[in-house]
Amino acid sequence: MRHTTADGPAIAARDVHRHFGSVRAVDGMNLTVPHGEVLALLGPNGAGKTSLLDTVLGFARPDAGTVSVCGTSPETAVRDGRVGAVLQTGGLLSDLSVRETLEMVAACHRAHVPVAEVMARADLDRIARRKVKKCSGGEQQRVRFGLALLTDPELLVLDEPTAGMDVTARRRFWSTMHAEADRGRTIVFATHYLPEAEEFADRIVLMHRGRVHADGTPDALREREGVHLSALPTSETTPSRLAERLDLAWDDVDLRDGRLAIRVRTGDGLSAGARADAVARTLLVDGLGQDLEITRASLDDVFLALTDQTRTAEPTPEEAVA
Repeated sequence: MRHTTADGPAIAARDVHRHFGSVRAVDGMNLTVPHGEVLALLGPNGAGKTSLLDTVLGFARPDAGTVSVCGTSPETAVRDGRVGAVLQTGGLLSDLSVRETLEMVAACHRAHVPVAEVMARADLDRIARRKVKKCSGGEQQRVRFGLALLTDPELLVLDEPTAGMDVTARRRFWSTMHAEADRGRTIVFATHYLPEAEEFADRIVLMHRGRVHADGTPDALREREGVHLSALPTSETTPSRLAERLDLAWDDVDLRDGRLAIRVRTGDGLSAGARADAVARTLLVDGLGQDLEITRASLDDVFLALTDQTRTAEPTPEEAVA
């Protein structure tokens, strides 16, 4: 890996737009990824993740806005071997063995990591002689990963890398990715698997309909969604009056199946957890609730809150574009 601080960030996307007719696949996207970061692009199918990554890899140019990779154009960065990609499909010759595949591609580069080293790092030694067409989907993804490592790239771009893998294959793949992250490599991956984003990413960018709807560490995103409290009410009161009493927004207090449902978010210079503690004390001390349960928001809650914002709207063509 050859980057210097003078190169600028690994990825810098400024007001990027990509249109397919009337479909806005990427709609004014801004994204900066510093070197050494592991970033997840998280979102439902049709969020625009793949369309954005296509511009990062130089497969497509934005209709508006700019994208730079390692301080230069995506095409130059890819040509110079500074970017490696693991895509969902394609790029393999089925009649070659795994080792032959890596040796053939390595021969196309003037400088490359020794094939034996790549085989070991990508966990391919045990299937080195196997024909690519005989490899499972997870094994073929590992072959693509090995190909991506040949030029010792600064940036690895992964598009839904574990799609179709079983649990064991997925675990093995991410174990290998952890090792590459520990080497200081920048990794950007698109996924709709919440556990992958939560466990592996330093930072998560939550996309929906071509736009960034949330951006932060997993802890910061959970903090944004807040803390949930549930209690049995002990007095006759409306949710709106209780919200006023607890100094919460009116739509953060509800009555569901006979229980108070309260969401507490960051505010007044206090974390959601600190505010939730104060709300819990008020409920108990003032006799407003009993059988209290406190639950910290999960990434599932954050994800569902995003999709709920548009659930009542008519489906749009953007959702047909990955």
